[in-house]
Amino acid sequence: MGLISLLWGIVALLWMVLALVPVIGITNWLLIPFAAVGAVIAAIGILFTRREHRGRAKAGLILNGIVIVVAAIRLSMGGGLI
Repeated sequence: MGLISLLWGIVALLWMVLALVPVIGITNWLLIPFAAVGAVIAAIGILFTRREHRGRAKAGLILNGIVIVVAAIRLSMGGGLI
């Protein structure tokens, strides 16, 4: 679960960089639920793995959290459209 959430977070982060382009900013509406699913996978990975193996899940949770926050800020700056 940790590796999946980490890879999910990397994909979401790359998508977020693409969505920072002004005309493509509307894709943030799809990016936020995508990153939220990655955060849920990371949370499950943190809860159900041994303490020694939680690093990747924590990293995935942090990456997905950053993507959600930045995408929400970007949507609020563009009025939800741009």
